[in-house]
Amino acid sequence: MRQYPLDSGFVSRETRERLETYADLVRKWQSRINLISPKTLPDLWNRHIIDSLQLFALKPQPVQWMDIGSGAGFPGLVTAICLTEIGEGWVHLVESNNKKAAFLRQVIGQTGARASVLPIRIDAARAKVGSMDAISARALASLPDLLSHCAPFVEDNPKTEMWFHKGLDYFDEVRSARDLWAFDLVEHRSQLQDGSVILQISNLSKPT
Repeated sequence: MRQYPLDSGFVSRETRERLETYADLVRKWQSRINLISPKTLPDLWNRHIIDSLQLFALKPQPVQWMDIGSGAGFPGLVTAICLTEIGEGWVHLVESNNKKAAFLRQVIGQTGARASVLPIRIDAARAKVGSMDAISARALASLPDLLSHCAPFVEDNPKTEMWFHKGLDYFDEVRSARDLWAFDLVEHRSQLQDGSVILQISNLSKPT
């Protein structure tokens, strides 16, 4: 499996050290709460951290992000750690599970990630964060449901982009979403797993 993008010098030594701290905390907390699927823990770097780094490689600009259903922090917390070196941009991590929210706070405290945690439901986040430049999610919900979550933020800022990691069955999700929404779509092929993608969605609206 290709080690992307760390083997190409994409991240600095300092950022890699922060990511290693993050990985250590995932392993430590996994014994207390189910942060990730246990079967993926031995391949934590490829399956979760490097997979999440692909998003920052695609959009490294220091913008205002919201990561919904953050869970263990993939991809939002990885993005926030990368932004630390830039010194600009911010990630709002929306996670309603209090134990997972506590985990995210500890990672932020030990890595200096440019992020804050909102321990609330997604439908309550709009009043807290306001206009967003970009929204991300990974392993959270079907594409139609994700777009429904994001639609209120697009009302506030029509230029909001959405970035979603999706697996092999993403074709069916895109087809279902097209029945409900109009949007522009760019499919970025995963560097780690054949058939998986990161979907970049913009100009979301109800079809006319």
